[in-house]
Amino acid sequence: MKSESYSSSWGRKVTSSMRLFRLAIALGTAALLAEAAGSRGLNAQELNPANLLHPSTDSWPLYHGDYSGERHSRLTQIAPSNVNSLSLAWAFQTNQPAQIKSSPLLVDGILYFTVPDNIWAVDARSGHMIWHFNHPTTDGDHIGHRGVAMYKGWLFFTTPDAHLLSLNAKDGSLRWDRVIADVKQGYWSTMAPLVVNDHVIVGVGGDLDNIPGLLRSFEPESGALQWQWLATPPSGTPKATTGGMTWMTGTYDPDLNLVYWGTGNPTPVLNGDIRPGDNTWTCSIVAINPDSGRLVWGFSASPHDTHDWDAVETPVLVDADFHGQPRKMLMQSSRNGYFFVLDRTNGKSLLTTSYGPANWAVGIDKDGRPIPNPDKDPKRDGRLIAPDEGGMTNYRSPSFDPKTGLFIVDAHPSWSIYFAKPEDGAYGWAGADYGVWGKGVIEAIDYESGKIRWSHEVGRGGSGAGVLTTDAGLTFTGDSTGNILALLTADGTTLWHAQTGAPLQTSPITYELDGQQYLVSGSGGVMFAWALPDDRRAR
Repeated sequence: MKSESYSSSWGRKVTSSMRLFRLAIALGTAALLAEAAGSRGLNAQELNPANLLHPSTDSWPLYHGDYSGERHSRLTQIAPSNVNSLSLAWAFQTNQPAQIKSSPLLVDGILYFTVPDNIWAVDARSGHMIWHFNHPTTDGDHIGHRGVAMYKGWLFFTTPDAHLLSLNAKDGSLRWDRVIADVKQGYWSTMAPLVVNDHVIVGVGGDLDNIPGLLRSFEPESGALQWQWLATPPSGTPKATTGGMTWMTGTYDPDLNLVYWGTGNPTPVLNGDIRPGDNTWTCSIVAINPDSGRLVWGFSASPHDTHDWDAVETPVLVDADFHGQPRKMLMQSSRNGYFFVLDRTNGKSLLTTSYGPANWAVGIDKDGRPIPNPDKDPKRDGRLIAPDEGGMTNYRSPSFDPKTGLFIVDAHPSWSIYFAKPEDGAYGWAGADYGVWGKGVIEAIDYESGKIRWSHEVGRGGSGAGVLTTDAGLTFTGDSTGNILALLTADGTTLWHAQTGAPLQTSPITYELDGQQYLVSGSGGVMFAWALPDDRRAR
């Protein structure tokens, strides 16, 4: 973190934050009275699936904003010249103990966001609540929730007990409820579904049990199952690895008609002795035909993982030159500490390089895959490994800025000690790990060389915030102490920050309504929206 620009204004920013929270109280009271503000756009709430191909700047209709996963906006009203004037537009309190980890959807002026078992529809201009849906569950994992998907006038929501629900977007009433996978076997779901044409594609978590990861596609109107893809063979298959969970939202190339998805670790997690060799398709990036569920190609980011380094991180799709040749690329900053650039037409490697400490591999093979060092597998007497179990990054979204060619990620240089012994068995975790040290660093990676062009420290332990870039040359993210940050994309200089009261665990989004650009991100159990005063907007 560039301390000069961050700390010199600290006293002024604390005072500013107090003003902002007073303003939040006033705005909350005003929102209750502003029925007109709260009702604009309510008669629509309809998403034409064709609009997903080219989303307008007054919407954020997919988890990543669009199908590419770039999480980059064309908006420029909030600019380097005025970003230090950002003020709180509204704040919405969920009154839930769960942290907001979802990325809001915006359609027809309404924001939809989630925590486990809950969805809110909120006016994107005022923060006024339209409706709240609660579907309490006791089974499954309530670790967090990423958000909803939308098709026509219907929302799609996964539950901790691995169900897929469909709701009417206008009032939050339930349309249907379908089982994704059996929670009694150890499955759960926390992800935002991906809508592709007339397919609602969902994945699962469940790596504490020896079960296969899977993707399922449901027909949006009736909820009928269309297809299933298994990352690994069914449980009980002789000499077969289980695992490969699919708990983060993928991306889609409409020209190639391919969905790209990351898969999780094999099981048992830390004991790799009983699953020797490559554990296909765990810790992998796969390309799936969305109409049939057929695997077209796969790439193993960690061919034989023994450290819980899921490769579910966003497969970002970029069309640009690579060493002078036009390419359709896929980029991933993977949890195992490596940055991959692939030709997404066929899965062939264009670049593999580490973007932080990664001491577990002895080299890169001819296919661009890291080669595991067997001596770095967990042992009875322990092994000091980088990165730690949380990885060099995780669920937090990166962003690709087309103007600079920078792939910007919230990274986590870190170390951990891993243990495993035969007595730990061959089921579930099968070992132990203990974090030693880690910090958060926003890294800007040159996609053609893999070189880190700049880095910006965000605190001991790390940040849970994702990254958003804009055409104005701004990068938005968060630090480990609860500040939302605006950085200059060119060099990482801090231009603005505001304290939110809790660390961010979500990825910022932005949109423009009625000529006003908003920046929205969750912190703790509060969703915050920021905007410029009228006299400070870039024209």
